[in-house]
Amino acid sequence: MESRLAARLAELRTERGWSLDDLARRTDVSRSTLSRLERAEISPTAALLSRLCAAYERPMSRLLAEVESEPPQLVRADAQSVWHDAPSGFTRRSVSPPHPNLRGEIVEATLSPGADITYDSPPPVPGLEQHIWLLDGQLEITTSGTAHTLTPGDCLRFRLWGPTRFRNTGPDTTRYALVVVLP
Repeated sequence: MESRLAARLAELRTERGWSLDDLARRTDVSRSTLSRLERAEISPTAALLSRLCAAYERPMSRLLAEVESEPPQLVRADAQSVWHDAPSGFTRRSVSPPHPNLRGEIVEATLSPGADITYDSPPPVPGLEQHIWLLDGQLEITTSGTAHTLTPGDCLRFRLWGPTRFRNTGPDTTRYALVVVLP
C-alpha cells in the first residue's frame, strides 16, 4: 500500500502542474522529504499526510481509498486495511472504506498511551462531518479551539473547520470509532 500511496501522491502533484518546490511552499514540508515520500523511501506520518491532504483538498480517507482496490460490499475484518504511524502512536483501520457511491465511512483508530497528535493545517474538506465514539481509554479532542474530554461510550460530533488535536490522556491505549460523512 505504501508504494501505491507514494505513486498517488506524485500523481496528484503532477496533475496540478506543481513542482516539488511548489508543494513544499503549500505544505511547509521540505522538498527533500516530499521527494523521498514520493519515491516510497519514507512513510508519511499522520501529520504529514494531513498537510498533503489539505494541499490536495481531500480527506485522508479518500486519499487512502484511492490507493486501494475497489472495496467489496462486505468488508471482512482480515481484509480491512490498516495504516500505522509508529512515531506518533497512531493506528488507523478502515472498517468501512470510502466508496464512490457512498457518503459515509467508518474508521477504527487507536492511540498509544501519551500519544498527542495535532493537525494544524486547514482541513482537506472544510465542514467535513465527523462523529467520534470512544470505545476504550480516555481521549481529549480539541476542535474549533474547544477541548472535549471523552470517556468510554461518549460521542463527539462536529464539522471540521480548523485545526484539531487528539490526545490520549489515560494510562492505556485509547480506541475509538470515527464516522466520516462526506458532503
